[in-house]
Amino acid sequence: MNVSQQTAKHFKDVHFGGNWTSVNLQDTLADVSWQQAVTKVYSFNTIAALVYHMNYYVGAVLKVLQGEPLTASDTFSFDLPAIQSEDDWKQLLNKTWADAANFANLLEQLPESRFGEMFTDEKYGTYYRNMHGIIEHIHYHLGQIVFIKKIIQQA
Repeated sequence: MNVSQQTAKHFKDVHFGGNWTSVNLQDTLADVSWQQAVTKVYSFNTIAALVYHMNYYVGAVLKVLQGEPLTASDTFSFDLPAIQSEDDWKQLLNKTWADAANFANLLEQLPESRFGEMFTDEKYGTYYRNMHGIIEHIHYHLGQIVFIKKIIQQA
């Protein structure tokens, strides 16, 4: 297994299961209702906002992997459209799962030599740094979601 395949597996595992921590996004969110997803706990972001935020970056890098320029801005990474129904929540989740599957597929096909190249701009570092950074970012916010979910479910 090469670096591309290993990194793609690591990315898939944090989304869909099989990672070292035994915690993944899909299983964690499986029993979260739309009302819970938009529940504000303390000064934390909502679960829905965190899901949107994580996928915002996955979507941005996915476009780069598809040959498009990087056009994302941190300014917009929490601009979650209103979630006012179960359908709205399911649409966000379905987009997240579809983007993750497409991202993993393209990442798996990325030539191993690209991992040492600069990612769109020198200030972002290498492809390796960015692909692993996306995974770290998801693990970080997944941990937040787990805690927020526990607080909501105990209320």
